Amino acid sequence: MKFTIDVLGIFLKVVVRINKVTFAPLVVSTLFILLTSLLAHCARRLVQKTIKEPFVRLLLEEAIAAAELCGCCFELIIVADNFGVATYAIYLFALTIWWSLNWGDATACPYTHIEDVIEGRGDIRKALIKTWAELGGGLLVFKYVQMYWALEIAETHRNKAFEDCTADLQVPALYGAIVEGVATCLCRLASRSLSDLNPRYSTAIDSFIGTSLVVAGVLTRHTVLTYRYEDSSANPDLSVSVYCKVHVGKAFDYSGGYFNPVLATSLKAGCEGHTLMEHAMVYWLGACAGSVLSVYLYKLPVIQKYVRGTTEVNGDSIWADKED
Repeated sequence: MKFTIDVLGIFLKVVVRINKVTFAPLVVSTLFILLTSLLAHCARRLVQKTIKEPFVRLLLEEAIAAAELCGCCFELIIVADNFGVATYAIYLFALTIWWSLNWGDATACPYTHIEDVIEGRGDIRKALIKTWAELGGGLLVFKYVQMYWALEIAETHRNKAFEDCTADLQVPALYGAIVEGVATCLCRLASRSLSDLNPRYSTAIDSFIGTSLVVAGVLTRHTVLTYRYEDSSANPDLSVSVYCKVHVGKAFDYSGGYFNPVLATSLKAGCEGHTLMEHAMVYWLGACAGSVLSVYLYKLPVIQKYVRGTTEVNGDSIWADKED
């Protein structure tokens, strides 16, 4: 406890001095993210040294990981709103790599436990307990974030601590659930492929894919793809005309693009704009359905053939088991 207080005191002195001298709110946000990661890292090491029972230790690690994830993402919202999507993407990419290297067996994501149950690597009871641990960490961390925002060290934090939040869901809950489900399915398929292929820089590649799925909605928000097909049949009664119009990058406009039920609940549950039932349908049912679908899709012969075929390709590549 004393160590935590000392670290927090040093942190506040540093950010106050930097902010007074340079007026750099991005530095304040960066230092807060670093502090959050440092405190989570210390808590994780403490748990690993003091808790001997494996399952209890894993529960605490899940709670710590969820708190770290949600605490950093609260500040990432500030970064995205004030410093742009590119800055947000860089921070998220770096954080995702850090989390992958430091969380160990913790995932801070409930649908990974559902996948374990489906594939026979876990049971429902333990999956539910892990989910409760993650929810606890994700929800409790807001008080920590709120305490920091209330200090208003940077202009970007002004009035943020007690501000009423608004939901990101802009469409009917069913549409939002489909968006979250499809994106989650794609993300999990990519993760499974990387796990089996074991490329040399798998952590960085997985982080890049996850970050790309999150920010793609903003970067391509106004992009529209169209496809038109005209059948030039001699018989006008049998002619066919197809016109397809797809709005690319709508995840943020539709649902917010969280792809993690605990993260979405920590950041947006109870916000104005949707009911708790709609929130559960979009961010829990949608994401979990996409994750479960990825388990069965990945077993399809066409996907397995592609994955196995990729590992047989040689050349200047990133695959760990191949010589360049």
